[in-house]
Amino acid sequence: MSATACAVLVVAKAPVPGLAKTRLAADVGPEVAAAIAAAALLDTLDAVRGLDGVARVVALTGDLDLAVRSEELAVMLRDFVVLPQRGDGLDERLAAAHADTAATVSLPVLQIGMDTPQVTVDLLDRAAACLAADDVDAVFGPATDGGWWALGLSDPTRASFLHGIPMSQPDTGLRTLAGLRRAAGRVVELPELTDVDTVIDLWPVADLQRAGCRFRSVVEGLRPAR
Repeated sequence: MSATACAVLVVAKAPVPGLAKTRLAADVGPEVAAAIAAAALLDTLDAVRGLDGVARVVALTGDLDLAVRSEELAVMLRDFVVLPQRGDGLDERLAAAHADTAATVSLPVLQIGMDTPQVTVDLLDRAAACLAADDVDAVFGPATDGGWWALGLSDPTRASFLHGIPMSQPDTGLRTLAGLRRAAGRVVELPELTDVDTVIDLWPVADLQRAGCRFRSVVEGLRPAR
């Protein structure tokens, strides 16, 4: 499908056992949690690769050589500009990722994470096209846990508003949306998605994917007997 020119930025952590998906690991173990994270990241990158007319960027933290499915990820990432994350807290790293992407490709930036593997090419295409509209300054995708899964800015330098916003809190989404409206002006909200953070998120998200997706395939093996 064809998206209006922008940069699609995936903010990601290398799926290393013991470091990736620590809340999920409390229920399924660090190796399985890392395998789920790797599958989610690969599916997310696949969706971004399905877009035409966009710059593909990943802001990455962690040692990819130690990650689950490291070779598969390395091959996939050949189609992306890979930038290191910088900053102390997640708020700083997100703002820096927007700024570094804009400095690299000089385009509006649509940023997503790796925790919504159900994201589709069509949804990203529509979000990118919306961001390019003359009467839109930003797009925002809320998450069911009170956070958010997407944030796009026609002027990525305005992502500095993220500094100081507490992340991974029940009101993170509301705080971010309020700050975005102050910083950017005209904001369009995208459909709400569920982040994969805990074990109860696994099956509702997997059920939204088509058969054969990596995340769904990994999660199916963990589904309780009905």
